[in-house]
Amino acid sequence: MGKVSENKFVGQPILRQIVNILPREKFDELVIRLGSDKYYKAFFSWDQLIVMLFGIFSRCDSMGEVCDGMRALGGKLNYLGMESSPAKSTAGDALRDRDEELFRLFYFALIAHFSPLLSVSRKKKCRKQGVSFEEFYAFDSSTVTLFSDVMKGVGRNPKGDGKKKGGLKVHMLTDVHADTPRFVKISEAKMHDKNFLQYLNLSEGSMVVFDKAYNYYLQFAKWTRQGVNFVCRLKDNARYEVQEVLHEKKLEKGEHAVYKVEHIHVQYIEKVETGTEGKKKRKKVRQTRTLCLRLVWYRDEQGRKYKFITNNWEITDEEVALIYKNRWFIETGFKKLKQNFQLTYFYSDTENGIKTQVWCTLIAYLLLQVIQTKSESEKAFSTIAALLRMHLISHLDLTWVVTEGRRTYPRRLKSRNKSPTAAQLSLF
Repeated sequence: MGKVSENKFVGQPILRQIVNILPREKFDELVIRLGSDKYYKAFFSWDQLIVMLFGIFSRCDSMGEVCDGMRALGGKLNYLGMESSPAKSTAGDALRDRDEELFRLFYFALIAHFSPLLSVSRKKKCRKQGVSFEEFYAFDSSTVTLFSDVMKGVGRNPKGDGKKKGGLKVHMLTDVHADTPRFVKISEAKMHDKNFLQYLNLSEGSMVVFDKAYNYYLQFAKWTRQGVNFVCRLKDNARYEVQEVLHEKKLEKGEHAVYKVEHIHVQYIEKVETGTEGKKKRKKVRQTRTLCLRLVWYRDEQGRKYKFITNNWEITDEEVALIYKNRWFIETGFKKLKQNFQLTYFYSDTENGIKTQVWCTLIAYLLLQVIQTKSESEKAFSTIAALLRMHLISHLDLTWVVTEGRRTYPRRLKSRNKSPTAAQLSLF
């Protein structure tokens, strides 16, 4: 076997190369501002981030596995700026006591830092598909089941001696152009989805798309007054009044297109302050208001029928259906998170520790997106995550692993186990 002529080894392990992507100065600014290292003498905030990233990338199931795995690295910890592996109790105490706000703010600082890099390629693709909005977002949530009732789960209480599990919801506003979350809020799973629409800070002229679980007419009216556009599905039991049929046609068998467009009115209740001028006390009275919407009926390739509502009257009917189709990008984002990272087992049984792990998982997810974009790798996201997990401590070039990842050898001219050309002499 010939020797490999091209050597892809470097002086630092892959985990260190990943950590080098992080802007350390931004993290240090947050540590000083929040005072997260104030009562710690050895296990500092940056050390905790490194430990969490090691456990998340290697998919460890518990904090004991994380600490024992780092202890087995021996002298390689100096590449990560650590003298030794932390004790399990030390890492567990930090998860319980150190505020998750540090990692939440650092995640959004990373979003702003890498936004110019991630938003270029997908924006061109969306424009080719006919989506003309500069600011295009998708909003949805995903439920993560917890092993204990730390955060209230969703659903009815089990019968008999069964115990209800806990659960959390990750509410996420994703920039469709960049395929990265711009707003993330973690709550108990029992919280209704529509309550989180009020936390979205959307600018005038932007477009947001979401599922029918977020039907909230009061918020829709506020967005209409602010100039924010939205597209979502209408609930099956929704009540509305048809004012005018704007378009209608009969579809042929197997045809998929918009077959009806209506101008509808929906009723919603809004609290309005009333009272005489000059009086300090004002009463809030519930008043019924009317909201004008466009209802688009659409049938897809599989014969399924959808009803979309929007407050935008300028885009075409087909673009309404196309905008809702792009909502699927946020579903694939949740799929990547749950399949490639450890969100089944948590390293802490406290609410603060669980949220910290979720924020660190989002940071790891963002780092992989940055690596995939910078290297222009054609490999699937899951393949890149698996390659980094297998070679996490190897001294291989990071870009080479995510783009090539194969060792090639020169073709063997002669086989060592080649069969003899002449027949063996028979002695018997």
